[in-house]
Amino acid sequence: MTNAFTMAGETALISGGGTGLGLGIAQCFVQAGAQVVLVGRRSHVLAESAASLGSAAIWETHDVRESERTDELIRRVVDRAGPITVLVNNAGIHVKKAAYELSVDEFTGVLQTHLVGAFALTRAVLPAMMERRHGSIIFTASMASLIGLPLVSAYSAAKAGYLGLVRSLAAEASPRGVRVNAIAPGWIQSEMLRCSMENDPARSAKVLGRTPMNRFGEAEDVGWAATYLCSPAAKFVTGVVLPVDGGASIGF
Repeated sequence: MTNAFTMAGETALISGGGTGLGLGIAQCFVQAGAQVVLVGRRSHVLAESAASLGSAAIWETHDVRESERTDELIRRVVDRAGPITVLVNNAGIHVKKAAYELSVDEFTGVLQTHLVGAFALTRAVLPAMMERRHGSIIFTASMASLIGLPLVSAYSAAKAGYLGLVRSLAAEASPRGVRVNAIAPGWIQSEMLRCSMENDPARSAKVLGRTPMNRFGEAEDVGWAATYLCSPAAKFVTGVVLPVDGGASIGF
């Protein structure tokens, strides 16, 4: 094997792929030789992001909450790009409220986007992957999967749910050639992070104070971790949750 970290010949569908971590993962996948399909709700954002990636990228609009339309999305993607060999479940939303202020509809809406949406995409691509005995599925987990964070009970429930889903899917699909893993990013530079830290120096100091590397990460840090997990270099790795967090999950 001349390059164990190559993704040449792979076609990766990335939900929430137009911005942030999704786009960072797409950029790394393209550099590793993959074809990518960016999926999201905003066509103008997807078009701009796909154009920035060049001829290796296409895009399709889809709202992961509309699970009844997932099979239709997969048919469109396969018609345009061929068999999907990599799926990155990255789409998500965030509601920051105290639990007693959070409505049941808001709570279920977060679960619908993260857990149900990711499951719908996974079940749609899994049969063909198992039939070919080749595939890799990544879930974007979170520090909220691993440690208790206040004011994000719905998000935490969804991201913790990813861990059980990853382990069950790995046990079920890995004997048929499909590896399933998760990445748990720490605090990564993004527009969402900037908004959450803006005018809150105490929160920023708290995050950096528990991060041994004493800095925020970059989208490509998550992207290269995803590239590793989807490449032949990780061909015996399944069912794991890989923190990419500068040590935040073990820091004091």
